[in-house]
Amino acid sequence: MRQLNSAQRAAVRCLDRPLMVLAGAGSGKTSVITEKIAYLLEGGAAEPRQIVAVTFTNKAAREMRERVGQRIRGRDLSALRVSTFHALGLAILREEITRLGYRPRFTIYDGQDACQLLADILVCDANDPRVPAAQQRISRCKNAGETQAPPPDDMQALCEEFDRQMRARNAVDLDDLIALPARLLANDSEVRARWQDRVGYLLVDEYQDTNGAQYALMKLLVGSRARFTVVGDDDQSIYAWRGAQPENIRMLGQDFPALEVIKLEQNYRSTRRILKAANHLISRNPHVYEKRLWSDLGVGDPIRVIRTHDENDEARRVVAQILHHRLMVRGKYGDYAILYRGNHQSRPFEQTLREHGVPYVVSGAMSFFEHGEVRDLLAYMRLLANPTDDGAFLRIVNTPRREIGPATVERLAAFARTRDASLFDACWEEEFLAALGERVRARMRDFAAQVSAWSERAESEPAAPLVTEIVEVIGYRRWLESRADSPAETERRHGNVEELLAWIARLSSSPTGDRPLPEVLNQLALMEALTERTADDHADRVRLMTLHAAKGLEFPHVFLAGAEEDLLPHRASLESGNVEEERRLAYVGITRAKATLTFTWAAARRRYGETRDCQISRFINELPGDDLEWIGVDQDTRVSPEEGRRALASLKGLVR
Repeated sequence: MRQLNSAQRAAVRCLDRPLMVLAGAGSGKTSVITEKIAYLLEGGAAEPRQIVAVTFTNKAAREMRERVGQRIRGRDLSALRVSTFHALGLAILREEITRLGYRPRFTIYDGQDACQLLADILVCDANDPRVPAAQQRISRCKNAGETQAPPPDDMQALCEEFDRQMRARNAVDLDDLIALPARLLANDSEVRARWQDRVGYLLVDEYQDTNGAQYALMKLLVGSRARFTVVGDDDQSIYAWRGAQPENIRMLGQDFPALEVIKLEQNYRSTRRILKAANHLISRNPHVYEKRLWSDLGVGDPIRVIRTHDENDEARRVVAQILHHRLMVRGKYGDYAILYRGNHQSRPFEQTLREHGVPYVVSGAMSFFEHGEVRDLLAYMRLLANPTDDGAFLRIVNTPRREIGPATVERLAAFARTRDASLFDACWEEEFLAALGERVRARMRDFAAQVSAWSERAESEPAAPLVTEIVEVIGYRRWLESRADSPAETERRHGNVEELLAWIARLSSSPTGDRPLPEVLNQLALMEALTERTADDHADRVRLMTLHAAKGLEFPHVFLAGAEEDLLPHRASLESGNVEEERRLAYVGITRAKATLTFTWAAARRRYGETRDCQISRFINELPGDDLEWIGVDQDTRVSPEEGRRALASLKGLVR
């Protein structure tokens, strides 16, 4: 066993009872998970195929598997399952979905697909505010984990119609990847026994972020044997808005009375002053299990609180601080992070950094999958894998242009409804085709025949060459060029197409043979933003990101901007009485800092076209006062743009 502290060793060695590890920020939880998997394998307590480790992002799952591989060399770990919750649910559905009345070749709808279907059901535009509201309510019902209970009365009809339409398309959404396996295991004893036998030991990372459905699935997988370890931190539960239930920590003790609880309180990241501030702040929240972070990394610098005149003054002061500090310590731009509550706060920082040539990167940019050209090609892939996918059909039937216009598509949809058929099946019907003009009829037949031929090949042929062929045959690149407003836009869109094709090639490649399109499509459906594929976490750039995006990261020097009432804590959370989660969010921001921490707040801030006076965040007043260094409290801190430019230019010149 590698070098661990006493609490970490106890967590690794605990196998005779269910275990919850409360792992404070920076306490080495990943080492515990890695070492526990090694301990299970090396001690003969489980074979690789019996171990299932789940977390919440593909990146975290990939890093966990890599660390286990580095820890245990010379052993075949191909059967070890390390994945996201959604990937685990998909694995169950791939084998068992026919037990739920679906056909084997199913499609996974993302949020945009689900919203488009809801718009069709509600007979409104996809931009109608009722659509995302309905989608969120349906999602909450699925995530709640009530495998038997019906939705609220006012949602009953919509939920039933949405479910009926999804089944007709042989489609599931991302929430179904958890909710359907949980329902299946709860109601089918044969399937439950089979999967409980496969899961010899379960490890769950970031347990505080589980929702009701994920917790239900976990309980059903471990059964009465309860061979599991969950690792989490209730103080870092910041995702209630997407269904996370921090009360699952309390529920675990109730559902598993033999539960052992081990706390990891030694922090290996931050100075004592930073941890003291974090402890003071979070102590105001109620806790089922108390813990207190500590460190032997020294006292550290005071925590600075800088009052600024407005958001532009705030940006100039932060950038000046970065340039000055970097000069003094001969550091890197990549050592600095600017964190904030909302994405809109990044604009003044971006403008100031760009104006002075400071390299930076904004995390949480537009997902690769949201680009139109990527969604077009994914729709082609989805329709080939599942010809009953009406959403995919509608997106590509006239992309690129085939002279199959909206009126024809509307007639097709009406005809399909009378036959209770999919759009693709209906477009072959002679009764429908006979009503079309000769030219449009030929176009529709050509389209249907081509899709049918590709669909037959998709089941067995390698995915990469097939998708490349589709791009060429439909003339997709030429079509992009005809629609682009500039050569630069054409270049960007072509680049996205090439990037998608390269990803498909990598995903389809396998030591046992290239994978067909349906398998690759299921993998792609679970991928996070593809910007993760090339992100260089070590690049020498200042990092800008929201507090939510910063979770799990660490930086030597952190600036926490916008520490004001109605911003942090956010007004919406205050109005809903959810200040505890906002406090946890501030706690996450504080514990990202390793060496220095600076809060900034603006006396006035422009929002929605008007300038409003601001009050300092209550969270600043909840920090230990003797560890704070106040700057600009008793004097006007305004810096004119010209003064700011001169100061920043001189600092930048010195650094260079």
